[in-house]
Amino acid sequence: MFAPSQLEVRRFFCATYRKWRDGAPLIPMEAIAADWIAEHPEYHDDLADEAAALEKVYTVEEGRTNPFLHLSMHLTITEQHAIDQPSGIRQAVDLLSAKRNSRHEAHHVAMEALGEMIWASQRSGLPPDGHAYLDKVRQAATR
Repeated sequence: MFAPSQLEVRRFFCATYRKWRDGAPLIPMEAIAADWIAEHPEYHDDLADEAAALEKVYTVEEGRTNPFLHLSMHLTITEQHAIDQPSGIRQAVDLLSAKRNSRHEAHHVAMEALGEMIWASQRSGLPPDGHAYLDKVRQAATR
């Protein structure tokens, strides 16, 4: 399983932003990331300064979303959708996208469910519950 460190993730997004901004060629994963970076101009300043990005600590008290976590979750949901894992997530995200009339908004709803699944797993020490995650996304798509 691919498990990059926090610094590797931050370097990846900063390098991808730089290449995207400069019009340099992107490998496929960078192209996917660049699409999400383009959707989040509020993160461009964070991505433009790699040295600061590597040092920055994002806290809940700060009241600001961690751009690297947020973009990583977009990539995760994009990959889950592409391979339909957990089985049924593609249909659920597609239904949610149609309902919200926005793939981006559908991702943000799915992110909430994904975050809850990860939090519950970390808190309980049990493996992530893909069924509960999928159920939450499906519920949001059918409400």
